[in-house]
Amino acid sequence: MAHRWYIIHAHSGFEKKVAIAIKEKAAQQGMSAKFEEIFVPVENVLEVKKGKKVNTERKFFPGYVLVKMDLNDDTWHLVKSVPKITGFLGGSGKPQPISDVEAERILQQMKEGIEAPKPGVSFEIGETVKVIDGPFDSFIGVVEDLDEARAKLKVAVSIFGRATPVELDYIQVEKAS
Repeated sequence: MAHRWYIIHAHSGFEKKVAIAIKEKAAQQGMSAKFEEIFVPVENVLEVKKGKKVNTERKFFPGYVLVKMDLNDDTWHLVKSVPKITGFLGGSGKPQPISDVEAERILQQMKEGIEAPKPGVSFEIGETVKVIDGPFDSFIGVVEDLDEARAKLKVAVSIFGRATPVELDYIQVEKAS
């Protein structure tokens, strides 16, 4: 059996249900061995919701499911018969596998995203932000510098009438409205 990586296009928001449905249907039809791996590429993202830090999952490729499988007529029909699947990625109606290198890169991105959650917001220099955590809570300031690798930013806040630069984590500020 030659298991190759394929990308399946599914309705957005149903990726995990589609992955589970493929696994269940393969088990029911005795074809589990033909499906080596099925997953939805996601990463952990650190967001601030209602003033609290929350870890959430964000999909790398919304609407897509990665499947390592042995493609033949039976497995093709099994996948196509699952509700909420619109088809395989590939030209002229024939599924095109992606390279193992490309699949490994996606797996590595997922692993890095799970180990070190990325902030869910991005900021720009000159943008006005509100501090929501720490000793400068509720202060308003202007972003002066960004360090995206460390998820930190330098914000000029007004303390006793003077603009003072303060280094904060992304999760300590929110965009001012």
